Amino acid sequence: MFVQVIQGQVTDAEQAHTAMDRWMEELAPEASGWLGTTAGVTADGKFIALARFDSADAARRNSDSPAQDKWWHEFSSLLSDGATFHDTEDVVLDTHGDPDRAGFVQVMQGAGSNPDRARELMGQHRDEWAAFRPELLGSEVAMYDSGDYTMAMYFTSEAEAREGEQKEVPPELKAEMDEMNSLSSGPPEFYDIEHPWLYSPK
Repeated sequence: MFVQVIQGQVTDAEQAHTAMDRWMEELAPEASGWLGTTAGVTADGKFIALARFDSADAARRNSDSPAQDKWWHEFSSLLSDGATFHDTEDVVLDTHGDPDRAGFVQVMQGAGSNPDRARELMGQHRDEWAAFRPELLGSEVAMYDSGDYTMAMYFTSEAEAREGEQKEVPPELKAEMDEMNSLSSGPPEFYDIEHPWLYSPK
């Protein structure tokens, strides 16, 4: 899988949402290899999107199409300082629900000192985490630049996510969480998307 992370400061969230909806209606049917997009705008106007393709070649073909180029030119005019991009095929997915039904998405961005160990930890105790945090429908982690990452977590609702945050973590899971935190090179940045835009092929 290939993921492109796109972000920037939007001038008008509603116009950005309309433009994304138009991409889904007009361009998605021709976007071969496109697997879905998670996007949204935070309360302070930060836009972030994770676009998934089955390969880097599929993403490149989509980017090279004249229709995509025209759409992006129009969309990028809504970004006050331009866009930043992160491209990667180093992706970890964990789903035990339907992320497309999420009512709240929290995106974390940060850097880690040991991506290989982080990947191992993310593969452990998946069933136990699912039972402990049933409101978490899944996660998507894109890793790039020798330790940097973007992680999207899909929740049933913000209220249930906040309630889940307050629960006492069982010892086994806490040890795993503590080790994951110890691999961080600094505190991550959070993007709370209260009204996520979730797109998948029809």
